[in-house]
Amino acid sequence: SCNPDVKNIKILVAGQIAAGKSSFINSLNSAFQGRISSRALVSGSIDSRFTIKCGKKPLPFIFKDIMGLEPNVLAGSQPDDIINAVFGYVKDGYKFDEKEPLNNKDQHYTGDPKLSDQSFCLVYIIAADTIQLADDRLIDKLKIIRQRISNRGIPQVVVMTKVDEACPLVKNDLTKVYTSKKIKEKMDLCHVKTGVPLTNIFPVKNYHNEIDTEDDIDVLILKALEQIVQIADDRLDDSGMY
Repeated sequence: SCNPDVKNIKILVAGQIAAGKSSFINSLNSAFQGRISSRALVSGSIDSRFTIKCGKKPLPFIFKDIMGLEPNVLAGSQPDDIINAVFGYVKDGYKFDEKEPLNNKDQHYTGDPKLSDQSFCLVYIIAADTIQLADDRLIDKLKIIRQRISNRGIPQVVVMTKVDEACPLVKNDLTKVYTSKKIKEKMDLCHVKTGVPLTNIFPVKNYHNEIDTEDDIDVLILKALEQIVQIADDRLDDSGMY
């Protein structure tokens, strides 16, 4: 994008605990570094920022990994906190509180965020092997978030992780991910549950216990990244319209 006020495009990463949020960020880094990276340790309640580097050069986007969502009302990230984080109202380093979302009198609340404080895309990380078991209360939280940020034009995508665990065919050959009926069913289910269009749902396998990077894993990870960055960049270009 050519917007001079925004040097780095912020992308917010949310999802249920253990769905693979931190692993996705690590996998992005691994794909660019050509070696297995584990910079994004599983984050607890603190909002963590990560840049992706190509060699030693940081790329012009920042991933913000926040505390995982949980079904219970008073557990995990609160929808209001995620919504506020997307719009740039939450200062960096805020420690998310499971029981009480940030209020506008808190020192970590920014009343008048700049365009550069905002996220231009929200990425939901959802595990393919357990999407059918997703608790309705968790889906309700996602729907609240989706409705509130869609009203302000913020795009959302789903990165569907653990495709190898969801389909034996894909486990043996990752290139079969787009021809697997089982993965197609999982993507359809993801679309029905979250409301995110199929064109914005990207199946991937994160690096987990591999020793070296692998082309087939990298291709899916980088394809997802390319689409996410393009969607976020389009939103930034449109930001003057909202």
